[in-house]
Amino acid sequence: MALQLTSRKVAVIGGGAAGLVAARELRREGHKVVVFEREAQPGGTWVYTHEVESDPLGLDPGRTIVHSSLYSSLRTNLPREVMGFRDFPFVATGKDDRDSRRFPGHEEVLRYLEDFAREFRLHELVRYQTEVQYVGLETDGMWKVCSRSKVGDDDRKLAETYDAVVVCNGHYTEPRIADIPGAEHWPGRQTHSHNYRNPEPYQDQVVVLIGSSASAVDISRDIAGAAKEVHVASRSKPAGSYGKQPGYDNMWLHPMIESAYEDGRVAFQDGSVVVADVILHCTGYKYHFPFLRTGGIVNVDDNRVGPLYQHVFPPALAPGLSFVGLPFKVVPFILCELQSKWIAGILSGRVSLPSKEKMMEEVEAFYSTLKAAGIPKRYTHQLGDQQFEYYDWLAAESGSPSVEEWRKNMYFAKSPNRIIRPETYRDEWDDDELMLQAHQDFLQYLPTQCSPAVAPSAL
Repeated sequence: MALQLTSRKVAVIGGGAAGLVAARELRREGHKVVVFEREAQPGGTWVYTHEVESDPLGLDPGRTIVHSSLYSSLRTNLPREVMGFRDFPFVATGKDDRDSRRFPGHEEVLRYLEDFAREFRLHELVRYQTEVQYVGLETDGMWKVCSRSKVGDDDRKLAETYDAVVVCNGHYTEPRIADIPGAEHWPGRQTHSHNYRNPEPYQDQVVVLIGSSASAVDISRDIAGAAKEVHVASRSKPAGSYGKQPGYDNMWLHPMIESAYEDGRVAFQDGSVVVADVILHCTGYKYHFPFLRTGGIVNVDDNRVGPLYQHVFPPALAPGLSFVGLPFKVVPFILCELQSKWIAGILSGRVSLPSKEKMMEEVEAFYSTLKAAGIPKRYTHQLGDQQFEYYDWLAAESGSPSVEEWRKNMYFAKSPNRIIRPETYRDEWDDDELMLQAHQDFLQYLPTQCSPAVAPSAL
């Protein structure tokens, strides 16, 4: 007897990569989908703007909010073969107006997402320039979604109900700030990388940059071309790497900041001191869901969103509420695609969840494992080297093929290069065999994206 699948009315919050692929997978599964996107176009964090927020640290709740964190020079830190959705490869199109590099700039990623939305007719599902202001569970088990659309003088508010809500609002808007003793009396300028766009404002200045992530590495090198001095403070670098950085006359690596002082000095934990003009926090972001009301069932505690089963479902509210794209140090588009397939299958009834009690037991066991290992709550959603095991679990649960071996191998081949040769890893590589395997897989999909004349040059 054939399984009777259920079609549900689903609200997707956000029209970036996560929201777009969630919408596609939900519609493929037979659901009725509405995507709410506050901007006038899809792409989410990949939509670049020169604008920055009125509060450079992002602490003022009344500040002008800018949702993109892109800087002008940003290029991907993953090769395009690894990044793309599985049945819509991120290939070079061969067109003169497109970025054909393996590690393209942010403009090319946005155009890829626009191609994706157009190919799968996702624009017809999206309400642009529409901000979700409230999401909450009603007594009848439905989810109330209140939104506001404002286009010119047309200001509309709408309250609707949905069977389920999928939260895809990203996590690169609400800055996390380093706790620096004495910072409140330090006279210089402080800002967060969320508001960094280009190096010009740092011309001839002494900059202390806090962080060691991919963006911190990029921005420190970007600024070094304009600043008088760049001093990078990091918690995670080995002690032997401290000091002046190879290839630079004006960049030094330090341990973390010990304290800042009223006379402009910034002291580091190794005893070194500089007089600085700017402290730039490249210190990540907070998960932030200002629209979500769950009566305390879902909380953000030291950047742990929980309790969540497999980073997606709060057991007490499953399957009506789910999250896509929370994990970090991941291949984001694949992560979002596989999470979305799983969610779509569960909502239709094709895939089953464990009982609420069983899910909660597994969540508590996971949290206990992290605690026993001394891992702070803020790293709950960090996957890193464990990500492909998670992807394969999602694929198995949703009835999809596991992640391609070439994609895994290509990812792990690139990871050490970002550390060994951060200046050149995007333009020098030695994985031709893996590239060939990837492009052989891509051939089955390319006709939907490229004309026959374009496809060969894309490979």
